[in-house]
Amino acid sequence: MSNKVWFITGCSRGFGRIWADAALERGDKVAATARTLASIADLKEKYGDNVLTLELDVTRRDQVKEVVANAHAHFGRLDVVVNNAGYSLVGTVEEASADEVRALYETNIFGALSVIQEVLPLLREQGSGHILGISSTLGHVSMPLIGYYCSSKWAFEAIHESLAAEVKTFGIKVTIVEPGAYATEFGSPSSLKHAASLDIYADLKEKVFGGLKTMERGDPSATPDAVFKVVDAEDPPLRLFLGSHNLPSVRAAYAERLATWEAWESVSNSAQSKAS
Repeated sequence: MSNKVWFITGCSRGFGRIWADAALERGDKVAATARTLASIADLKEKYGDNVLTLELDVTRRDQVKEVVANAHAHFGRLDVVVNNAGYSLVGTVEEASADEVRALYETNIFGALSVIQEVLPLLREQGSGHILGISSTLGHVSMPLIGYYCSSKWAFEAIHESLAAEVKTFGIKVTIVEPGAYATEFGSPSSLKHAASLDIYADLKEKVFGGLKTMERGDPSATPDAVFKVVDAEDPPLRLFLGSHNLPSVRAAYAERLATWEAWESVSNSAQSKAS
């Protein structure tokens, strides 16, 4: 279907900005949202009536409700809903405070849920729609120092997998988009928060950060065509990796898990028995 209407969170930079630009360039219409209107004002200048720029903090449920309603009223429908807003928290499990973890989840999980719950009645009424949840390869594997961010993506994946089964009969599609490492602004201060450091973890951090500095990163401008193939597909996948390094790392992780489960299978089976 051509001339789709997109609703995208987190359009000020990174994938949200790149995909908003690309969708508008191909002639689609976009409700582009960001925490500050100034960061996306140039979209309106460039694309005119094809774009609606809206201020949105996804942690504010009342604002989510208002913005979704405004976008739907303005364009008359929503075809592709992209939950892209999010950030990462750097800190070991011991270092990060409960308040920091709650704040992370308020954006990465509850913010996305607010958008989903507001758009679902509209998508059901029109009998169509495609929700794209932007996750990460880290929705399958975890790393030290960003375990809480990884945990938010694991939860994000489970929620969207359940959602896909729940809304299929309404004509609504769900795809979890899982980018690998890309040269976006995701590592910038506005997308990255740090917990207070404990000296005991200094060596670990030096090793992990040293590895990240040499990690090969993809070009984010190469991603729109893959996203378009998904949203234009009659039968899109539940999950889509972006990048060439994702599958090998996830394949290795699951091979290790299977090997462990199989090695301990007899112990697992011994715990089965039969209920009396």
